[in-house]
Amino acid sequence: MEALIAKARKRYHQALLGTILTVDKNGVPSNADKASRLSIALARGITNRLLASEQTKSLGQTSGAKFEELNMEFLRETFPKLQGLRPGKWEILKLGNNNRLKTSDFAQYEHLSYLQELMKANSQLAASLGNDYMVAPDVIIYRELCADEEINESGMVVDDSVCLGADLRKSNGGKPILHASISAKWTIRSDRAQNSRTEALNLIRNRKGHLPHIAVVTGEPMPSRLSSLALGTGDIDCVYHFALYELMESIRELGDEGAMDMLDILIRGRRLKDISDLPLDLCV
Repeated sequence: MEALIAKARKRYHQALLGTILTVDKNGVPSNADKASRLSIALARGITNRLLASEQTKSLGQTSGAKFEELNMEFLRETFPKLQGLRPGKWEILKLGNNNRLKTSDFAQYEHLSYLQELMKANSQLAASLGNDYMVAPDVIIYRELCADEEINESGMVVDDSVCLGADLRKSNGGKPILHASISAKWTIRSDRAQNSRTEALNLIRNRKGHLPHIAVVTGEPMPSRLSSLALGTGDIDCVYHFALYELMESIRELGDEGAMDMLDILIRGRRLKDISDLPLDLCV
């Protein structure tokens, strides 16, 4: 019997192969840098292992939006099924700049909406603070609040005399709790890598209360570019590769010791993991 996450990983790859993970007429996969032989070779090794068919290369903007959507679907298929490890009423959404739901709609960041109103009314304040504190993650997971009946299901845990400021308690009138912010980067270039770090630092600096999980999912095949985002600690929890096992096999097949050494550093340092690790890590 195949495991839940193993099946979900296969469906995730099948969906990628049918949309944004394509190969052009010159044999260059859509996640490769066509100016780099190593990038093309590694990306081709991954697509060959995932049985990609030759198609027209997708547009970058379309690829980014679709990658966000497929990561959201993968998490919807897996994370809510882990109630035994992380119980709760979970919602998983692709957020982005055009969604009606904003970061300030969650308990840890609700004060940002008040700050934004102040800046609208005061141009000097707006010039001083800017708007860097406003974050629009690609994919989010949030937890609905618990009614007292749910909290007291196994016995009297709360009453009207205690827990009057607890974020999780629905009767306190708070907002849902942001559990995870996931940035989806189909490929990594130096400038785009820093966007993910900026988003992460803004979530860290501007929160009140519990810090959500902060992760990045990518399809980038180059270990050196993966390291630009994965190395170091303090901002991003971890970087997750859409097909890490296939990337490792591709590097071994090429015999590129430099690339394998860098990948080994990232994996052993627990800075780079496979997409299949993400649902369980979100249970922590």
